[in-house]
Amino acid sequence: MERKEFLRSLGAGAAFALAFPCLQGCSKDEANGNIVEEPTGVDFTVDLNAAEAANLANNGGFILKNLVVIAKNLEGEFIAASQVCSHESYDQVRFVNQSGGIFYCDVHGSRFDQDGTPLNQVDSAPAKAIKVYNTELNGSILRIYE
Repeated sequence: MERKEFLRSLGAGAAFALAFPCLQGCSKDEANGNIVEEPTGVDFTVDLNAAEAANLANNGGFILKNLVVIAKNLEGEFIAASQVCSHESYDQVRFVNQSGGIFYCDVHGSRFDQDGTPLNQVDSAPAKAIKVYNTELNGSILRIYE
């Protein structure tokens, strides 16, 4: 049997079975984060003396925990917002040192003020405000809650 005949005999089913893992491995979701639901019932603490909180020692630093971005803004105040972008629900919101400190999702470029207000329109579908959580500092324990 010639190679051409062999490939033809495999048919579309085999071609799909061979190609699907490659296509799945190259998906946009995997490259740019995961699509997830916004966290609910948020109420947890972070020990600022713990290794996980090291990035919060400096203004502009942030950490990710429980799908929440916890940041020490450029004025030295602790702020927290959903890590889930309101534009298309990717878990890629981070705190960046732009325009005095903003929340930013690099999947489609959504930008949010520290109060969660969207700062730009993306892909003709504007993002809604992202959820901003309360923070309360008691000694070295930072509480993040709704």
